[in-house]
Order: sequence, then structure tokens, then C-alpha cells
Amino acid sequence: MGTLLQQIVNGICLGSVYALIAIGYTMVYGIIKLINFAHCDIYMVGAFLGYFAATVLGFGFIPCLIFSMVSCAILGMLIERIAYKPLRNSPNVTLLITTMGMELILQNFVKADFIAGPNTRNFPEVIPLISYKIGTVTISNLQIIALAITIILCIGLQYLVNRTRTGRAMRATSYDRDAAALMGININKVISLTFALGSALAATAGVLVGMLYPRLEPAMGVMPGLKSFVAAVLGGIGIIPGAMFGGIAMGLIETLSKVYISSGLSDAIAFSILIIILIVKPTGLFGKKNNVKV
Repeated sequence: MGTLLQQIVNGICLGSVYALIAIGYTMVYGIIKLINFAHCDIYMVGAFLGYFAATVLGFGFIPCLIFSMVSCAILGMLIERIAYKPLRNSPNVTLLITTMGMELILQNFVKADFIAGPNTRNFPEVIPLISYKIGTVTISNLQIIALAITIILCIGLQYLVNRTRTGRAMRATSYDRDAAALMGININKVISLTFALGSALAATAGVLVGMLYPRLEPAMGVMPGLKSFVAAVLGGIGIIPGAMFGGIAMGLIETLSKVYISSGLSDAIAFSILIIILIVKPTGLFGKKNNVKV
């Protein structure tokens, strides 16, 4: 029982990271119906920016986090403006291929010797590790911080989307972009803001992963990015609470399957969930069926 509780705690902490990345996927899809596969490498860039802020600039945890979030927010807006905006009215497959190309550009740019190089880097200890024993469960202060930051950001994002004028503009754009433009909403501004927010959340996940699992490499975003995409689909892509739920669920499934089934099969199990969801309920657990009139 003690081992099970410990794995549940570990799974929730890992899932909180997946949730932050999944929310970025789901926000962009909700606004412009685009699966931004470059998002997983913005998460990687965020981790390396946190590493740079800690080792070169000498920042502590909070300044590292803010530096990474702001930098990746700007990067996300630049990518949208330069690579995606000119193709906004193109076929969806064109945009999808463009996101894959941008993913490779970011990955290979960071891999260049004059940036970070191909070798693994160890994230510095920006917060001293402290472990707490609660019965049979051991939890660290880093896990508590990661989970608390995820919850705070998700609540703040929900408030922004549902209770503010900016959020109303985002929801209107998501529902009908052309009608929103006719009502005076600046569509380009809303889309840029969406990319900025999603990229800032991915950067947060990058710094938290660097803090929890201190090994950074240019390809580190690929597998977490794919699992976060599965999490977004599981919860219902385009739905923020669904992405949060899907991320936690994916973290639990991965952790428990490694311990109780097979560590070699945990990734296969994760992607099997994607196939099952697409077959059984393509809109995800929180999604609603849309009837299209033809």
C-alpha cells in the first residue's frame, strides 16, 4: 500500500508537468484549430533558458522561472507571426507540416555548438532539496512546489478565460473567428496572446522538469510533448480543465505502469490510450459532440 501511495504522489507530480504542456496544445487548437507540434520544443527551450539564467546570470528559482516564461512567450509570438500567420488560410495539412518543420528548427538550433551543443546538461540546484516523510510516503519540497505552481497557473488561466474581457475575446475567436472580427475583436492580437500564454506555460514545465529531473538535452521535448498531446486528446482538446485532467491521468498511468506492468511498455500504454480514445470518444472525456450541418 505504501508503494502504491508513493507512486501515486510521483505520478501526480509528473502529470502536473504534462498538464502545463497539454494546456498549451489545447489553447492553440481551441483558437485556430492547429496542433502545434513545435510546442514540445518550446518546452525544451524553456528548460535551457532556465539553465542559462541559473548558471550564467546567477538567478534564483523565481527569477529563472520568470525569465524563461517571458522569453518563451516572446518566442511563441515570433513563431506564430513569422511561420504560422502567413499560412493561416492555407490547408490544415500545410500548417501541420510547418509546425513539424519549426520543431526541427528549434531542436537543431539548440543542438548547435554555439548554443547548447548536443551533450546532456545538468540543471543546477536552484532550490535545496528537502524531503518530508508522511507515513509511508516521501515527498520533496520540489514536488510540492511543482504541483503548487501548476495549480496556481491553471486557476489563473481559467479565471482569465472565463472572467475577463480578454478571455471573452479568446472564447469568441474560438467559436467563430470571422464573426469575432466583425464585432471589433483584434484577431491577430488574440492569437498572439494565446501563443504567448501557451509558450509561457511550456517554459514553466521546462524549468520544473529541470528542477525535478535535472538532465537537459535538445531532444528532451519529444516524448513529453507527445504524451502531453495524448493528455490533451484524453481530456478533450480545446478544453483547459480537460488538459489538466489528462495531464494528471497520463502521469499516473505512466508511473503506475512502469512499476506494476513494465517500464519498457509504459510508452506503448500511453499511446494505446490515444488510439482507444480516438475510437471510443474522439472528442475526449470532457469534450462534447459537435453536429455539423451540411
